Amino acid sequence: MQLGVIGLGRMGVNIVRRLLRNKHECVVFNRTPEKVKQLASEGAIAAYNLDDFIQKLDKPRAIWLMLPAGDSTEQMVKALAEKLDSGDILIDGGNSYYIDDIRRAKNLAQKGIQYLDVGTSGGVWGLELSDIAEVWRWGSVAASWLLDLTAIAMLQQPDLANVKGRISDSGEGRWTI
Repeated sequence: MQLGVIGLGRMGVNIVRRLLRNKHECVVFNRTPEKVKQLASEGAIAAYNLDDFIQKLDKPRAIWLMLPAGDSTEQMVKALAEKLDSGDILIDGGNSYYIDDIRRAKNLAQKGIQYLDVGTSGGVWGLELSDIAEVWRWGSVAASWLLDLTAIAMLQQPDLANVKGRISDSGEGRWTI
């Protein structure tokens, strides 16, 4: 699986490291190049501007934002909306206000871009304490069922090589701890 990750704070860095440990390909971008360089030395694909980041991702693109909720996330979603194509997936892991997520999902859907809000918590310990990870599902029965199937698939096949598909609703308040 290939995933683009924007936002390499302590949690974003550890998300990338966990994915790299399980042989996933990660394209990384951050406003400060030092963190990009560090993860590139660990096997990630470095991107030093947004256009370079977009170009290095295979279509359809899957991008995980790990930015603080608020203006930084809002500005990045707007910038990405101008560059992404129909069929691309944008995931916000930054605990944004659910009303903002619903608005973003509707706006991006007009361009055919899938938007998922999956606020992420659990701190920086998630890299080492994987046994406490759990996905909380709030909202539609279909989304909950698909998340259960994803969790089972990840246990059975950590590289998810044979798994295809996505969930495309927003504003549900799913959390990863």
